Amino acid sequence: MPSTHLSLHYHVVFSTKERRAFMDEAWRERLHAYLGGAIRAAGGVPEAVGGVGDHVHVLMGLRATHRVADVVRDIKAASSEWVHQEIKQAVFSWQEGYGAFTVSASQLDVVKRYIANQSEHHRKKSFQEEYREMLVKSGVEFDERYLW
Repeated sequence: MPSTHLSLHYHVVFSTKERRAFMDEAWRERLHAYLGGAIRAAGGVPEAVGGVGDHVHVLMGLRATHRVADVVRDIKAASSEWVHQEIKQAVFSWQEGYGAFTVSASQLDVVKRYIANQSEHHRKKSFQEEYREMLVKSGVEFDERYLW
């Protein structure tokens, strides 16, 4: 085959430190837009960004040369700095870890809708319940003692 063809999409989830509801509705959408810009700055394609007060969901397309861990580290660092400077929330920080799940091209619209409807989802389910379900559905082994 004379050329390479890739479709690499990731659904990434990360929480605020101690899952505190730092992200106020008044500026949350600006943060989501900033995260999209940070993904673009890293050379990725932001497909969807959303969430509620204590966590975010990001759907992004990356190149084969990207390392997911590096991109997540960079967008978390940049967005944390943005919150400190623009929103003046000096105590804001992200939790250290994250979840990253591959998404097939046929499921992109499903995941985009899921991210867009986060407020509705969390009227019925906590972040902890949602995240456990994502891990189980994706076949990711975990130890509850080290999850939170």
